[in-house]
Amino acid sequence: MNSINLTENFKISRIVQGHWRLNEWNKSPQELLKLSKQAFDLGITTFDHADIYGDYTCEQLFGNALALDTSFRKKIQIVTKCGIKLLSDKFPKRTLKTYDYSYKHIISSVEKSLENFRTDYIDILLLHRPSPFFNPVEVAKAFDDLKTQGKVLYFGVSNFTPQQIGTLQKFSKQPLITNQVEISPYCLEHFDNENINYFLKHQIKPMAWSPLAGGQLLKPTTQKGERVLKALQQVANELDITSIDSIIYAWLLNHPAIIIPVVGTGKIERLNRAVDALSIKLSLEQWFKIYVASTGKKLP
Repeated sequence: MNSINLTENFKISRIVQGHWRLNEWNKSPQELLKLSKQAFDLGITTFDHADIYGDYTCEQLFGNALALDTSFRKKIQIVTKCGIKLLSDKFPKRTLKTYDYSYKHIISSVEKSLENFRTDYIDILLLHRPSPFFNPVEVAKAFDDLKTQGKVLYFGVSNFTPQQIGTLQKFSKQPLITNQVEISPYCLEHFDNENINYFLKHQIKPMAWSPLAGGQLLKPTTQKGERVLKALQQVANELDITSIDSIIYAWLLNHPAIIIPVVGTGKIERLNRAVDALSIKLSLEQWFKIYVASTGKKLP
C-alpha cells in the first residue's frame, strides 16, 4: 500500500486503523500486537486513538501491546486526540462533560498519553472537537512547547469547520496537517459546509471517521440508508465486486481531496477489504450515483 504525505517529510498509511472500540475487542496484549503486525503487513502503519476512548482505557491497552515489542513503535505512527473531559468514575470530581483547551490540560493530556503508550513521542496530536470556549493563543503555546520538547511531532484538529481551523492556524506557528471529520456516502456534511473545498485549497488531507456510517450503509434503518445501499449494490454489481464495504471505501479513496478512511475494526478480514478498495476505480457516474442516492435528489 502506498503511504501518503501529510507534509513534505511525514507520511502515514493510506488506510488508518481506528482504535475507538479497542476495549471491546477483548484481545490480550499478545493478540493485539499480532493484529497490529498483520495490519502493518497490509501496509497499515497508522493507528488512531483519543485519550477518552474506552473510558480512558484504549491508549493503555495499545501501549501494553507495544511494550511486548518495543522495536515496533518506530515502524508505526500514533495519532491521538485531547480536549474532551468526559464524566467518568476515573474523575469523580467532574460534574459535567466539558471541553478544555487550556495550556495546562493539553500538556497534561499529552503527558498521560505518552505514559499510556509507553513512548516518548506522539506522531500527530489532534484537538478532538471545537469548543465555544477556545483561546487559540494558549493552544498555540502548548503546541510550540510540545514540538520543542519533541513530545509531539505534528498537530491537527478533528471535527473543525473551515473557519475554526483557519482561526487556529492564524495563531499557530505549527502547521495543522489534517482534520479528522465524519465523511461517508451517508454523511455529506463536509461537502456542504465547504470543508472539502478548504481541504483542496490548502492541500490538507482529511481523515474520515465512521466511513461506514455506524452500520447505516450495510444494515440501514432509514430510507436514506436504504437508498444509498441500493446504489452501492448497483455499483458493486457493475464492477463484479461482492464486498459492499470495499465500494464504500473506494468512494472515499477515489475523491481528489485524498480522503484517508479510519477503519475501526479488530478483524483483519475487514482491514483486508479496506485495503482491497485501493485498487477499485469508480467511474464519475458511479461516484455520483452514490452521492445522489445520499442527497435524495438530482443534481441541480
